[in-house]
Amino acid sequence: MKIILSRKGFDSSAGRVASPIFPSGEMCSLPIPEPASTATNQSKRYAEISFGNCSLGTVVDDLTQGKITGDRMAHLDPDLSYDSIDRQANWKPVFGQSGAAERHLQNCNVQEGDVFVFYGWFRQVEQCAGRYRYVRGAPDLHIIFGWLQIERRIAVDKRWEIPAWALYHPHCNPKRTRTKYSDLDSIYIATDDLKLPNIAINKPGAGVFHRFDPALCLTAPGRSRSWWQLPGWFYPGAEKAGLSYHSDVSRWTQGESHVLLHSAGRGQEFVFDCQEYPEALAWLSDLLCLSRDT
Repeated sequence: MKIILSRKGFDSSAGRVASPIFPSGEMCSLPIPEPASTATNQSKRYAEISFGNCSLGTVVDDLTQGKITGDRMAHLDPDLSYDSIDRQANWKPVFGQSGAAERHLQNCNVQEGDVFVFYGWFRQVEQCAGRYRYVRGAPDLHIIFGWLQIERRIAVDKRWEIPAWALYHPHCNPKRTRTKYSDLDSIYIATDDLKLPNIAINKPGAGVFHRFDPALCLTAPGRSRSWWQLPGWFYPGAEKAGLSYHSDVSRWTQGESHVLLHSAGRGQEFVFDCQEYPEALAWLSDLLCLSRDT
């Protein structure tokens, strides 16, 4: 089994602000904007996407200071929460990838049973005069916010294989189809239940972490968000392929119980194999225990 650390949500180029950690400790990854050129009547506006009792339209409008409004179309991907929009029957969580990032997943032989662990840029927010704003001095953090275990991958040029309930997904949008990239645009559909080798766990095949926990934070204390503190077993060995995009050992610093990693700025999908890192299975299981059942 492979685990893929997958960077998603608002970033410095798409959205340009951090996703929020609310005063309650709840957190929500903000999906990046959908370009107007690829929006369709199936695209969802931020105002149509729910987070608890709140509309994401209000959140993005406040945090971007009106640069992105609730009327803007969102690229809802990964789509992990049943309650975020109205659903068709038989819906399952789904994630799409394309271009160089999809080629990397294929080159790494990512397949059924492998698990995406989604992370993104987060920061604490507060409400002032009824509007959300970032807490002054609050750190920028890379935080794990969700997961998806792969039941099947479907190349979107094989449209006849895509379930009817999934045709709303932005990667199934005909406006995106470009012949030279058709074999490098795929959706990944989640399993119903998560299955880990030799570990009993009662969790769905995909979901989100609703509440911040320090164990979900990749960023090392006191560091910029791209500097990660990871368990010591992550350190690359001579006989291991290691974490993709991070084979340069100068990125890694060993400590007593942890390693410090200067994570790569390029690339969205960082892959490693649990056969090389068997400790990763217990690590993932412990993380998933932080999620509430949905």
